Amino acid sequence: MSARRVGRGVLGHARELFRLRHDKSTSRVGLAAACFVGLFSLIGGRLIFLAVTSENTSEVRRAASSEISAARPDIIDRNGEILATDVKMVSVFAEPRNIVDKDEAVELLTAVLPDLDATDLRNKLSTKKGFVWVKREITPRQQAEVHRLGIPGIGFLPENKRVYPNAEAAAHVLGFANVDNVGIAGMEKYIDSMGLQDLNGAGFNISAADLKPIQLSLDLRVQHALRDELVKGMAKYKAKATAGAILDVNTGEIIALVSLPDYDPNNPVDALDKDRINRINVGVFEMGSTFKALTVAMALDSGKYNINSTFDARSGLRYGKFTIGDYHATHRVLSTPEVFVHSSNIGTARMALGIGVEGHKAFLRKMGQLTRLETELPESALPIVPPRWGELNTMTIAFGHGLAVAPLQALAAVGALVNGGVMIKPTFLKRDQEEARKTALQVLKPETSEAMRYVMRLNASVPEGSASAAAIAGFFVGGKTGTAEKVINGRYSKNKNFTTFTAVVPADKPKYVFLTIMDEPQAVEGTYGFSTAGWNAGPVTGNVVERVAPLLGVPPRFEPPQQPFPLMSRLGAWGSNR
Repeated sequence: MSARRVGRGVLGHARELFRLRHDKSTSRVGLAAACFVGLFSLIGGRLIFLAVTSENTSEVRRAASSEISAARPDIIDRNGEILATDVKMVSVFAEPRNIVDKDEAVELLTAVLPDLDATDLRNKLSTKKGFVWVKREITPRQQAEVHRLGIPGIGFLPENKRVYPNAEAAAHVLGFANVDNVGIAGMEKYIDSMGLQDLNGAGFNISAADLKPIQLSLDLRVQHALRDELVKGMAKYKAKATAGAILDVNTGEIIALVSLPDYDPNNPVDALDKDRINRINVGVFEMGSTFKALTVAMALDSGKYNINSTFDARSGLRYGKFTIGDYHATHRVLSTPEVFVHSSNIGTARMALGIGVEGHKAFLRKMGQLTRLETELPESALPIVPPRWGELNTMTIAFGHGLAVAPLQALAAVGALVNGGVMIKPTFLKRDQEEARKTALQVLKPETSEAMRYVMRLNASVPEGSASAAAIAGFFVGGKTGTAEKVINGRYSKNKNFTTFTAVVPADKPKYVFLTIMDEPQAVEGTYGFSTAGWNAGPVTGNVVERVAPLLGVPPRFEPPQQPFPLMSRLGAWGSNR
């Protein structure tokens, strides 16, 4: 009886509560609100629990964190122009364990992203992984289309994509980064080697704004101009390849470096093609007669010879069954400047023999020609040195045959020949002269350096000289040509040349050294059947000098300098009275 009473009492209270009476409305609204709050709190709590504990979501968060931390610093040129930077992109990912109908997902995704491989995608979605990439770096339109599909388990992650706004410009210096924004070559790889990837691996979420830009020594304006002139020269002389570089002789900074054919680092599919290597840094070549500058400097600096010494070039120089001759034979005794101007193989061979094999090797080692040149670029090459170096090797290396070096290390040596005799290690990072001199070595007497500036200028200013093609009026250019027969299958080819030209600007007080190399240039109209350096690498270098010297702060002078080589005048060197 009492239980019945209690039951009727509860029902009565319920009827009373939901009876449409004004005085009971507040209670009913409160109860409904409490029910909704409780329900949504339960759902919200469950969602939070899943977000915190879900293995799949955790994997997604880890992937997102990894991508955010892969940001890279901007790379800028010496004037602050951007050479490489990050842009934000979106990529599509999948959580295979949360995709119910995998076949339908594959069909829908390949419809809006047609370049996806359906089989590969089906295999990815069939795994038990909590996270897989579907497609990296999609466009905003593709993102909207994938989003409209509404496939559970498909999502988006922000990523950093490396972009090179100047396309091919400085490609071989910059290198490139892969889809994970990891540096693969060039300065990009150098940046990673300095600790960026260590930070990323440690899980630090770095943004590009947190990183100081990397400022290179390159001048983008000069880089564009050098590349343009090399492109035109390569086409005109039908060369297989060409390359060039400009070095500040007082700081060791590389102002420009181009190697053609090159590639676009935004799409580096051709970067590993053997014809697209960085010929300035990675290629090793016999530099031909440009090496005679080192031989003359060695002879003068030794004290055994001076600017007025003479060398017998009346006939070929025999050594065993070999005879060394001159390309443009004079058949007479030559002074030191004449040996240089006439590019005498006989004269330079006699100089080197006078110094001796060990003295020759010691000099070239001091000038950085027998060891690998190390710069910020990870890519570099060992010189090819004779395994058994005897007198015949010394004779041929004296005029640029028998020793193969990277053009950049030869360029650095020429910089030391003309800057007062100071060997400065080249760099691709911007620096001043004071910083450069901290690690520099005095390798030549200043008097020897003046003599080298003198003979290089003489070679561009007298009719007998081979550098007249680059003697652009107003810039007081000095220079040296070099032509080497290429080695094909272990033998020197008579019809395939490797030509080089080194120019000093200005010769009286050098600021820059220019280098141009051409691989297998052809004799064309106007070269009279010749394919030697004076007919191709020389004119191309002259065009480069004329175009970029004003950009480098070397304006043309309308009057030649007074007494540019005072010591040579006092010594009465050959040609000083011309």
